[in-house]
Amino acid sequence: MSTRTKIVIGGVAVGLLLMPLLGFWLSLLVVLGVPAAAYLMLDPSQRRRLRRVSRKEIGR
Repeated sequence: MSTRTKIVIGGVAVGLLLMPLLGFWLSLLVVLGVPAAAYLMLDPSQRRRLRRVSRKEIGR
């Protein structure tokens, strides 16, 4: 199993665990907001590198 798949499965599990505690919309905000905030905290050079790696994996 790839690292990306493990992260996605973990995110889904966290979302399912948070749903009864916080409600659907707030848990959705957490599941989508945390990765978006982490991406925005990267330097521009790190973002370019991340996009380049993602594109290479798509072309495999």
